[in-house]
Amino acid sequence: MEDLTELRQRLRTQRPVPWEQLPDFALYMDQVLSYMDRQVIRFDEDDGLTSAMVNNYTKSGLVPRAAGKKYNREHLAYLTAICVLKRVMSTRDMDLLIKQELQGERSVADGYAAFCESLDKALNITADEMELYLDESTLADAAIHFALLSYAAGVASNRYVSLLRQQQEAAGAETESRRKDRRKEKEKDEHA
Repeated sequence: MEDLTELRQRLRTQRPVPWEQLPDFALYMDQVLSYMDRQVIRFDEDDGLTSAMVNNYTKSGLVPRAAGKKYNREHLAYLTAICVLKRVMSTRDMDLLIKQELQGERSVADGYAAFCESLDKALNITADEMELYLDESTLADAAIHFALLSYAAGVASNRYVSLLRQQQEAAGAETESRRKDRRKEKEKDEHA
């Protein structure tokens, strides 16, 4: 089928541009929306990024605030990750993962490169799997197969996110405990 061959080809070739090729000049919202259409694989106009979505992602802290009304390559990197991940996870989980990936000394450029590398692998694996389902008579089987792969990957992803959240909560509780201990010590010293 021509549609499936085209999809398979796009899975093999269509990738977000590397960090160095992201525009290094500021873009207005309409330019960002147009640019994002090239960053992700889409077949339907209904699943595109809108200015309201960008504003909501910014308000929630998922995307850094724009400088005035202009967006830079850092914004494009965040929005690329969000446009891919929003299909499979909640905003809350995306926020956790993006913040985790960019903590410490890791730059947005490095985080974006790691994201693109993982995306490349996932798209290639899917294109390879499609090899078995290019016949029109296998549409139902193929749809179930890929839905089940998505289910299995979703279960794994949810578990990893859950473990990460538990780690962060434990670290937060430990930090709070240390804070309380320091306050008690300080009060003890003041009363002595």
